[in-house]
Amino acid sequence: MNLRQVGVLEWFFMNIPFEKYLNVRVAYAPSFSPEGARLAFLTNITGVPQVWAVEVRDGASAPRWPDQLTFGADRVLGAWYSPARAEIIFSRDSGGNENAQFFLINDDGSDERRLTFDEGAQHLFGGWSRDGKQFCFSANRRDRGRYDIYVQHIDSTDAQMVWQNDTPGILAPTDFSPDDSRVLVVFLHGSLDHDLYEVNVTERAARHLTPHIGVVRYAYPVSPQYSADGKSIYCASDVAREFMGIGRLDLSTLAYHPIAQPEAEVEFLAVSTDEQYLAYASNNAGSHTITLRDLESGATRELSSLPMGVVSPPPDGTGLIFSNRGQQLAFAFSASTRTSDIWVWDLKSDTLTPITRSSHAGVPVSTFVEPQLVHYPSFDGRKIPAWFFAPTRETDDGVPVVVYVHGGPEGQTQPMFFPLIQYLVQRGYAVLAPNVRGSTGFGKAYSHLDDVEKRMDSVADLAHAAYWLREQPLVDGNRIAVYGGSYGGFMVLAALTTYPELWAAGVDIVGISNFVTFLENTSAYRRSSRESEYGSLERDRELLTRISPIHYVDKVRAPLMVIHGANDPRVPLGETEQIVNALKSRNVPVE
Repeated sequence: MNLRQVGVLEWFFMNIPFEKYLNVRVAYAPSFSPEGARLAFLTNITGVPQVWAVEVRDGASAPRWPDQLTFGADRVLGAWYSPARAEIIFSRDSGGNENAQFFLINDDGSDERRLTFDEGAQHLFGGWSRDGKQFCFSANRRDRGRYDIYVQHIDSTDAQMVWQNDTPGILAPTDFSPDDSRVLVVFLHGSLDHDLYEVNVTERAARHLTPHIGVVRYAYPVSPQYSADGKSIYCASDVAREFMGIGRLDLSTLAYHPIAQPEAEVEFLAVSTDEQYLAYASNNAGSHTITLRDLESGATRELSSLPMGVVSPPPDGTGLIFSNRGQQLAFAFSASTRTSDIWVWDLKSDTLTPITRSSHAGVPVSTFVEPQLVHYPSFDGRKIPAWFFAPTRETDDGVPVVVYVHGGPEGQTQPMFFPLIQYLVQRGYAVLAPNVRGSTGFGKAYSHLDDVEKRMDSVADLAHAAYWLREQPLVDGNRIAVYGGSYGGFMVLAALTTYPELWAAGVDIVGISNFVTFLENTSAYRRSSRESEYGSLERDRELLTRISPIHYVDKVRAPLMVIHGANDPRVPLGETEQIVNALKSRNVPVE
């Protein structure tokens, strides 16, 4: 193929360098100022996520460039406007270690000062008090495997522990009560099993709100919040149903009253301060629908002007944000052909406006490909949903394919912007992104189909993705690669060792090669939540050993690329060192 055959412009688009795609920018995590005139958000426009702010007038940005408020070599993880003053709390970690610390700045970027100082602890922001004088958070300061709840005055660096928790698991505070006397807390026993607690700040006592038997979700990624009178809680739950729906939990009786129960997963929730509106995003096969509900009349309206895409997940689960007056709703949104930007829905005029315009790094938007939702059969006849990205050009010999596996395992590949995928399709590859059993977004039963002893069934779903691809006339069945990160990295290694004949290459990014050493060496706070999904070292060691790819490296035929960060707090670097050393000793090509 030469320039004369394809044309100069087509040749140029086919050869856009990968660095261009890596420089596509994102904006996300919006937060309204007290009066709603400014909006803070995170963007990596400088290369590293920092806090920026822009004026907002009637749903439209003012005609000027936004202000950068934070500067530094390390990323900012979240930013939250005070409800009472022009101040912002933001969190920042060091070198990606996830041990976030809190800082306070004025919303012009001045007078930055540090609020927390325990470099070895992770701090999770829970919210401002209504008067803007205090904030709550959880941290594993006392014991790295357990979280306690703290309240701290913004003029002090001393935090008061209001709940000393002695049970393993992650505590995530989400809201102060309207009178600032209580804090609402989510207890994550695992990613798919939650409880709600209420902590009395003065008495320093926790009250269990959601006793249950079995596995039930009450949060994540939805953040529960108090009603305006503080007598109930708005939350999402899958109690007694397959999908997450929205309900109100009465704090006097602890009765749960359903409000909205769509036949789809509710993933984000917000209630306006005056309690006039409730907004939520529901997951329909991966794409989000945003619905506004009038809490008095029950009338609903959907935001219909967005393309197929998703509300971009923020660091704290609050994907939808009302202004304090309740007349505007802000969120970050990404589509498969458009990077993440901040949008504001003006509820009075019913207009939707992009507040940011993140750069696509000079890559023409017209070259981006929207995927097709397909379903392929697996070993037990179950239909596995997958997003198929067709390449921009075909060959008579068939195109190579990359099978992209999401992490988690409680995750889902959705139609959002993936720079790597868009680069691959421009280079002539097809990409198949399956949501194998165990993925979230398809109901409670589906998300548990890969638990513990059923772990390898999800790997079999990958094999059947390859079988399905081999039957497609577009595809060269001898050139199918598998790519994934974190838990997806384990899936890559498991696919290469269990079904070695199917794969031409593999890419494992921060993947688990040995479940036993992973659980022994991962951060203490993660171990308990991971054991609920993977199995316990005490009870399931034999199973964990049996399914670990490190014990089957002699089966690998395909060349492998392995990528890992030395500062990874989730999957220890030793997982990569084990697999690389084992493959090198057997002369299997590995980079």
